[in-house]
Amino acid sequence: MIVEICANSFESARNAQEAGADRIELCAELGVGGTTPTYGLLKKIKEELTIEVSVLLRPRSGNFTYSSAEFDILKKDIELCKELGCEGIVAGVLNADNTLDVERTKELIELSKPLHFTFHRALDWVPDVHETMQQLITLGCDRVLTSGQQPKAILGIDLLTSLHQQYGEKITIMPGSGINEENILKFKERGFKEIHFSASKPVHVLDTEPRISFSGGQQDEKTVSVSNLEIIKRMVKSVK
Repeated sequence: MIVEICANSFESARNAQEAGADRIELCAELGVGGTTPTYGLLKKIKEELTIEVSVLLRPRSGNFTYSSAEFDILKKDIELCKELGCEGIVAGVLNADNTLDVERTKELIELSKPLHFTFHRALDWVPDVHETMQQLITLGCDRVLTSGQQPKAILGIDLLTSLHQQYGEKITIMPGSGINEENILKFKERGFKEIHFSASKPVHVLDTEPRISFSGGQQDEKTVSVSNLEIIKRMVKSVK
């Protein structure tokens, strides 16, 4: 089973590599579903690590319906990832009704070549997942990252299994969201070939409470989230 770690920092990426993961999806701001990582982080990882890197390209949090300027940023980021030697792109665009924006997604897939292209969890918003899967296959998408249109993949495992059985010969179905040591083997038993998780734990970095909160109190700003080396090791071992 191919293990992809959702890595939000250099330390997370290094832990993924040391633990034996096959690939990382590099992103920032996991708390809002991920946004595009910085140039400096990308460059440092490609210079100092050897693990395969797919890059989440999402110019902001929120929805997946982008302005012309935001779409142009996505295309510029793809070119940058290619220049830095990254192996894959993770992106996608929806219309205002959350159907697949076929033309824009096609443009991103074509521009990404020869890098592999993963359509991200925007798939979990589409009203007709089967129609969208067929469209993505026609466009030449390599992989979809999905929770089976549920908050956590374990809740969507039946739909995920159905998608894998119906489309798995033409496109890779990669479950993600909430996958942990307690449930990962359920996905291997269902026959999935790839799996996606962060294995993140909070790391304490501050000794005192900040004077004010920049997250409106929604985050513990005394800690940072890091993909945990030992958890990844155990999870990798369990599915290899």
